[in-house]
Amino acid sequence: MHSTSKIKMGEARSILHYTGFMCIFIGLLMLTPIVVALIYGEYKYILPFVYSSLISILFGIILFKIFNKEEELTLRGAMIFSTGIWLVACAFSALPFYFSGDLTYLEGYFEAMSGYTTTGFSMYLNLNAAAYTMDFWRGFMQWLGGVGIIVMALTILSSPNINIMRLYAAEGRDERILPSIRHTTRAILYVYVLYTALGIILFKLAGMPLFDSVFYTFSALSTGGFAMQNASLAFYNNIWIEIVAMIIMIIGATNFALHYTILPAPFGRGKWNEYFKDIETKVSWPLLIIGTILVAVFLFNTPYYGHNFLLSLRLSVFQVISALTTTGLQTSSGPQITNQYAGMGIFVLTLLMIIGAGSCSTGGGIKWIRIGTMVKEVWWEIKSYLLPQSAKISKKIHHIQNITVDKDISRLTGLFVFIFLSVYIVSVIITLFYYQNVSQVLFEVASAISNVGLTSSLITATSPPVIKVLFIFDMWIGRLEIWPILIFLAIILRNTVRR
Repeated sequence: MHSTSKIKMGEARSILHYTGFMCIFIGLLMLTPIVVALIYGEYKYILPFVYSSLISILFGIILFKIFNKEEELTLRGAMIFSTGIWLVACAFSALPFYFSGDLTYLEGYFEAMSGYTTTGFSMYLNLNAAAYTMDFWRGFMQWLGGVGIIVMALTILSSPNINIMRLYAAEGRDERILPSIRHTTRAILYVYVLYTALGIILFKLAGMPLFDSVFYTFSALSTGGFAMQNASLAFYNNIWIEIVAMIIMIIGATNFALHYTILPAPFGRGKWNEYFKDIETKVSWPLLIIGTILVAVFLFNTPYYGHNFLLSLRLSVFQVISALTTTGLQTSSGPQITNQYAGMGIFVLTLLMIIGAGSCSTGGGIKWIRIGTMVKEVWWEIKSYLLPQSAKISKKIHHIQNITVDKDISRLTGLFVFIFLSVYIVSVIITLFYYQNVSQVLFEVASAISNVGLTSSLITATSPPVIKVLFIFDMWIGRLEIWPILIFLAIILRNTVRR
């Protein structure tokens, strides 16, 4: 037992070596918003980013030079590195918010974790007054977090292939697009950049200013949900902008491997019919359609929207897509969700947020493939009672390719759902000590742990520090799909107890 939980000194040095590389990488990225500050004349924000970048780079150089890479990372070591680097990245990325005076350090850390995990909760009390420079940094963090900090770094990180595979898996990804993991990460990045360019063009054509188009493409494609205005996309009151946002949100929530499979050459394999055969497609679209109908009919029957079915449908389809794709952009405000969606509306949105998006996508939640697998398991169990005992049931699903669902897959799927819901319930209980509106708490906690960011205005800068820390933890554990963090915490706990 001791050997399974203890990290060897050589592997610990390798973890710190790679951490140093990532700190340098993040520090260099922090120089990007300075260009925006110069363009828009927001000179007061230049030094906060310069200081933050220098601190991150210097810290990274120290770790990189002192701790030489001595051993290959085991999967356990890769998980420790992956979980730790998200905390480190947020620690440095929070500095510009703090140095600029916009937020306290805890609020800045919350904002950074919300950004990198593509959640979308914000600590800004007035987003309308936020500077372009800070908006760009918020959006850029979400864009980086959508593709994955580790995946982004692996496109340039020089390391033996076995390390790359383990780091890739440790960030909650388990699907290869190409035989080589390095080529897989680059293919993901190429597809991501392609869709980013498409999103910017579409938002601009729909009537958005250029900067807003860049920001909301970052936010929608990463299924992040940060907004530039307090009203989120409702600020524009433009149906074409909403349509573009919904398209980009669905793209972001769809499996990257599936994108590569259906996109035409040279961007992919051109097998577009695979989209309709995939189990995630068969799960997501019925949920989207049923959820939209339920919420639209509910809103239509309330007095708030004048029994206008088209308006109810417009509001419903946007909020449902935002919830199911775990994006968090809104055309209904937080108070409207609390009051006008109370009942069926909040229940459906909460359920969809927990279900979440596609695997190997920018989205969070339980994921469509796990839901599809569990539904199939129920059907296979029913068939086993109806058919003769001698009959053999073919337990296969189609996800890019035919997959046999064996006992290990069933066990891990069930365990993940159980742990996910357990963390959710515990978080709800803790939050209820501070807030008494049960439906609002259920909604907000689901939004945090599934990395959504849809808000009923419960969590703000005025929330107690305990709740801010709890939500930081929920966003972190939700983004890394639980297992790496549980292993990380178990190893720390065991080593602490032994000392």
